[in-house]
Amino acid sequence: MKVRLLITGGTIDKFYNQSNGELEFDKTHFPEMIKRARIEVDLIQEELLLIDSLDMVDIDRQLILDRCENSAEELILITHGTDTMCDTAKLLGEREINKTIVLFGSMVPYAVNNSDALFNFGCALGSLQLLEPGVYVAMNGRVLPWSDVEKNRDLGVFQPSSH
Repeated sequence: MKVRLLITGGTIDKFYNQSNGELEFDKTHFPEMIKRARIEVDLIQEELLLIDSLDMVDIDRQLILDRCENSAEELILITHGTDTMCDTAKLLGEREINKTIVLFGSMVPYAVNNSDALFNFGCALGSLQLLEPGVYVAMNGRVLPWSDVEKNRDLGVFQPSSH
């Protein structure tokens, strides 16, 4: 079993720049995360983008869609910023790609203490192997279908939109 991991950026891959106090991108943390989590699944990492999801435009989403449609793997994980994760999930879900696709990210960067990054990664990878084909969002210990998920900005969590 092979899993395609599409890396697009988002908070999960940011680091804290001490010189200016900003969260920024340098390089993906996923090689380190995979080693630290002792993952034994055959993960094929593909870095597409390293951007904040608020900076993501239609051409970026089209790139993600194209990679999902043209990937030989039936199981796909996508790292994504939380602000527009549901938009990308909707785009992919409406295409009805016959693959299992799980988007995930984190509210706190992997490189910062008390991050939810490893937990969300593990939840996404584990659920990916058990789910029926479709598009899902894995955040906060929940795995929700693209058609019933929203980010509650007040609480900083993902929840069913039908709540």
